[in-house]
Amino acid sequence: MCGVRIGLSLAYWGMGNDADNLVLAREAETLGFDVVWAAEAYGSDAATVLAYVAAQTERIGIGSAVMQIPARTPAMTAMTAATLDTLSHGRFRLGLGVSGPQVSEGWHGVRFDRPLGRTREYVDIVRMALARERVAYVGTHYELPLPDGPGKALTLTVHPVRTDLPVYLAAVGPRNLELAGEIADGWLGIFVAPKFVGEQLAGLRAGRARRKGGGEDLTGFDVVASAPLVVGEDVEACAAPVRGHAALYVGGMGSRDANFYHALATRMGYGPQADEVQNRYLARDRAGAAAAVPLEFLDSTALLGPVPRIAERLAELDEAGVTSVAVTPHAPTLTDRLAALAALAAALERSGAG
Repeated sequence: MCGVRIGLSLAYWGMGNDADNLVLAREAETLGFDVVWAAEAYGSDAATVLAYVAAQTERIGIGSAVMQIPARTPAMTAMTAATLDTLSHGRFRLGLGVSGPQVSEGWHGVRFDRPLGRTREYVDIVRMALARERVAYVGTHYELPLPDGPGKALTLTVHPVRTDLPVYLAAVGPRNLELAGEIADGWLGIFVAPKFVGEQLAGLRAGRARRKGGGEDLTGFDVVASAPLVVGEDVEACAAPVRGHAALYVGGMGSRDANFYHALATRMGYGPQADEVQNRYLARDRAGAAAAVPLEFLDSTALLGPVPRIAERLAELDEAGVTSVAVTPHAPTLTDRLAALAALAAALERSGAG
């Protein structure tokens, strides 16, 4: 066992009681959690939420999971990352993702074509800017400065706390996993199951081997598994609150022909069940889609049950090569969610994986 760190993934700001989110972040810091992650889709943005959380905490890391690549120019992302790292005194982690074609093209007006090439160039420019190099770049997707115009190559005017702050990539497909291993410092994974993560780590290692210097060693690379957390005695009852979340991703994200999460569930061995979830979801039978998600799939990709059982799952994830687990507590009240965070901390100590 190498050790697993635990983190908190916040719900989207503005979708509930935001004061509760801040209480959860503070409690996570008190309990010794490693990081608080904030997401964005087409509602609240991650950067503003993280700035607010950073101002209300002292030690816990803050991370974007993720900032959407089509939403910002690479230079703007570098500026935001440098600002957040400065405001938090060096606590920021930059998680990036290409989102999906519906959001990229429908919300941001950015074509989704060739996402791997765009991601590679995007990260190149972000790193160049954060290192305070003069940003002059000629790629297939980005060219700075624009040719034949008044633009000039510029340098970031502020001095970040860290010029090499960690960059994470959200990746689902095999080729994107290899890219994450090659160009990032960490991977943000969804639906990570102990029995299947070995295949995903193989992709990360293959990408790692392409780095300058070679080698497939993932030492120092943060493998983050996002996981719903529900604490209780009855595992099947614990699974009920996360069924809708799984059905949304497996059945409703993207189109019938382009759904990364449906493809992931299929690679994990749930092809027929994933088809059933998708068919029901696209037919607007949301309840039926949620009911069709296999309990085994939910149980293997979430932390469900009493503390001893969650401790066993943390140990399995550690043994499989996961280095961080970022949880979203599902419970009806703030008191219950706070208790779930405390239970997770107790489970980590019990597991021996911390």
